[in-house]
Amino acid sequence: MNFTPDPVAITIFGLDIRWYAVLICTGMMLAVFLILRNAPRHGISPDDMLDVALVCLPSAIVGLRVWYVAFNWENYHSLYDILNFRAGGLAIHGGLLFGFASAYMVCRHKKIDFISGADLVVPGIALGQAIGRWGNFFNQEAYGTPTDLPWAITIDGVKVHPTFLYESLWCLALFILLSWVDRHRKFNGETLSLYLMLYSVERFLVEQLRTDSLLAGPAEQVQALQQAGFDPTGIDGVLHLGSFLIYPFRTAQLVSLAAIAAGAVLFLLFKKSRPLSAEEMKGDSHTDSQDQSGKTNS
Repeated sequence: MNFTPDPVAITIFGLDIRWYAVLICTGMMLAVFLILRNAPRHGISPDDMLDVALVCLPSAIVGLRVWYVAFNWENYHSLYDILNFRAGGLAIHGGLLFGFASAYMVCRHKKIDFISGADLVVPGIALGQAIGRWGNFFNQEAYGTPTDLPWAITIDGVKVHPTFLYESLWCLALFILLSWVDRHRKFNGETLSLYLMLYSVERFLVEQLRTDSLLAGPAEQVQALQQAGFDPTGIDGVLHLGSFLIYPFRTAQLVSLAAIAAGAVLFLLFKKSRPLSAEEMKGDSHTDSQDQSGKTNS
């Protein structure tokens, strides 16, 4: 694919609105729509979930930025640099962490079952990620190492892996799978734990191809890796197996490994401790009839 997209969607009164922002906001709005639509099936009021979303989304945006800045601290020299979102720099793991943490606090305050609520929201999160990743295409960022594959994209005259596309397609498939699982789940936490494992498997693998990973390690080695296009060979003090980087760490891979382990443990724990009753597993048809009468579970 040899096409250079315009990153600006529209200009209003001299202010450029970029496709990156349009796509992320679109993904968020679709996710919220699905969450509110499916909330009664989880025995949760859509109004309560809207309250959760109104707190969770701003918190997630802050988390996206905080995570990225924390692992690129040497590039930020003032509060303005940190707050200048338009200059770019967001990381999904920070958004997930801050989003889930704020959602937990709101759920606790409103006496909502947080685990059931998490099952409700993760399919929408996956859909939002599938859409939002295309913002990287318009920004010509988050691409991978050189390749001759027929679906390669060209960046600065070099054919590279479209890693944004790999993640987008995986997240779209994950959205479809999780939506089905959530309608047929046998226990609270099933959809959440599967999201943690399955998204993290993809992220761990695709992250290995990327040439813009956030790194944790000595600044000298991090800078050397960045200058070498993340080729770890020939750099003093860098541990690697072939092209696989061991140290300094790719933070997304470390987080992914932790999330896979956490998801597996939670799956087993929830399966044993939070099974749904036969009546609860029939909640779809029960909820549909309630929706038609204008009533919802609270």
